[in-house]
Amino acid sequence: MKQLDSDWLTKGLIDFEYKKYLLLGYLNSVHDDFSARRLYPPLSELYGHYQSLVSIRKNKQFLKESFPKEIIAADPDKVEFMYRELIEDDRLMNEIEEILAFAIPAMGKGLNEGREIYENVEQSLQIEPIGLEPLYTDAGYILLNQPPDKETHVYQYDITIFHHADEKYRGIHTKKIDSFTQSISNTVNSMKLGLIRKYPELPNPATYLIQTPIGYPEKETVMPVAQLALVRYLASKAIN
Repeated sequence: MKQLDSDWLTKGLIDFEYKKYLLLGYLNSVHDDFSARRLYPPLSELYGHYQSLVSIRKNKQFLKESFPKEIIAADPDKVEFMYRELIEDDRLMNEIEEILAFAIPAMGKGLNEGREIYENVEQSLQIEPIGLEPLYTDAGYILLNQPPDKETHVYQYDITIFHHADEKYRGIHTKKIDSFTQSISNTVNSMKLGLIRKYPELPNPATYLIQTPIGYPEKETVMPVAQLALVRYLASKAIN
């Protein structure tokens, strides 16, 4: 995936055609990933760039502060620098406005493409608890399967709760620990029993089978969407 610097808008030459060239190269790379149904990290990075541009357009002071500044004098006693802002040029500001007017809708179009893939995966997911659900569900196992493939990949998960201002958020960390092939003699229930024997530190683990027949890349697409879907699933059960 082609990278786009976080400060691409104000870094280097401030010229509409040049910035358009940089942006289109990046968006073409994102589109190639989406065409191959690879969502992450392209979708999250594109969203970050988009949000940054929207914030800059809304907050001109932030735009001023994002520009490089040229040192013109120094006070050796106070170790303070006086800067001449390189944003006093009206032509420069007009160029920035033109770039923003092009870049924001172009990135928005890319985001819509990624969101459509995300929604397709999310709607296809089926989450099913294996055995009785314990009271503690903030740690356990995900059994991920994409029928008709019989291969089932096992992920250990841990959910953490963190606070920001007055809001409470749930985050999830996963680690792939095993793989099984489903059969008449090796069901998801026997997989769970095998995990309990192999990892006794979780004697009664919450275990969820997550299935999707969509056949998209597991690491870049299916698993990231499945993680967030499980967080929402567990949050909804906690409320109920």
